[in-house]
Order: sequence, then C-alpha cells, then structure tokens
Amino acid sequence: MCGIVGYVGPQSALNVVTAGLKRLEYRGYDSAGVAVLADGGLATAKRAGKLVNLEKELAERPLPTGTTGIGHTRWATHGGPTDANAHPHLDNAGRVAVVHNGIIENFAALRAELAGRGHDLTSETDTEVVAHLLAEEFSACADLAEAMRLVCRRLEGAFTLVAVHADEPDVVVGARRNSPLVVGVGRARRSSPPTWPRSSPTPATPSNSARTRWSSCAATR
Repeated sequence: MCGIVGYVGPQSALNVVTAGLKRLEYRGYDSAGVAVLADGGLATAKRAGKLVNLEKELAERPLPTGTTGIGHTRWATHGGPTDANAHPHLDNAGRVAVVHNGIIENFAALRAELAGRGHDLTSETDTEVVAHLLAEEFSACADLAEAMRLVCRRLEGAFTLVAVHADEPDVVVGARRNSPLVVGVGRARRSSPPTWPRSSPTPATPSNSARTRWSSCAATR
C-alpha cells in the first residue's frame, strides 16, 4: 500500500514529511518522493527503491527550506517502479505537485485529452493527469481547493489525493473519493493549536507550537 504525508506549519516541512514516510515504510513500497514549497516555487526529489535512496539524493542535492510539503511512498500500479513514475507528479510549469493513492480508472481518456491540448505528460502513471488538470482549473479560479473539487468531479475510481501549489504556499489540499467525495484544506495558522481530520494521521513529528488547521467539506459531482 502507498503512504501519504502532508504538512503545513512552522517546522521544516522536509523534516516532518521524511519522518512521516519512515513511519509508513511498514506498508510496503517501491519508490518514494517529496515536494517542498520554498522561495516562491516547488522543489522535488524522488527515487525508485527504498527510502534510503531518496535520503541519499537529498543529502547530495538538498532541497531549499520550506514549511509546506508533501511526500509519498508508492506501490506501482500504472507504470513500473522508476524515478519518472515516482510521486510527486508536477504540471508542465512545475507549479503543482500531486501525490496519490488508488486508481483513476479513466486516466487514459484524460491523458489523451490533455495531450490534445498541448500538455506533455512524462510518466506512465494515472496520477500525472491530476497535476495537469489541477493546473488548468487553478488558472481559471485561483483557488486550489476549488480546483481540486472541479478535477475530482472528472475522475473515476477510488483514490486519495494530496496537492500543493506554488501560488498558495500556506495550503495543502487533500481529496478522498469513495462515497461521498470529501475535500480537505490544511492552512497554516498563527493563533490556534493544531487540529486534524479523523481520516488523516497526525504528522510524524508534531510539536505544541504547530499552527495548522484542517477543514473539510463535501464536494458533489
């Protein structure tokens, strides 16, 4: 099974996310990756194989420090366990990063549609289409949560998605599609203690000074 970690708050996102991925190793996986929002952009690292491969990559090519990030341990479904297929996946502009558990059953049709509009998809995964669709929707509404709701209405299957956008540096958005679809938004706060949705694990290295709050709402199809 795959594992997802997302963090937004006052700590180093990379430290929290990688610690969380270590705690999820027991689930089994064949690649791992992280994305951090920093300096107005997205920085990513991902490697096939065990988490130690990702840690080696991060030691050789450190990511900039940021306080918002996501991470993933993948068990390959669409596309083999390669660096290119590891999560997170980005849009062509490198502004959106997405991690994903589950299956998007209509990804082939969505991929063909995106390619027809000039998108360049570089992996074999079903996940990558979400990053490109989110980029399109965000460009129209400038709200990542709303973009996620709109994208999820187009997706078929059972899935959990977590995404960040460089233009919303203090937000992590997640969506879970089973029945019903729920979209949750994590936002950095400066005046309240952390609360977490029951469906999401507490971050791996929380502190009493964390300033993160989640809210969720149903999204109809």
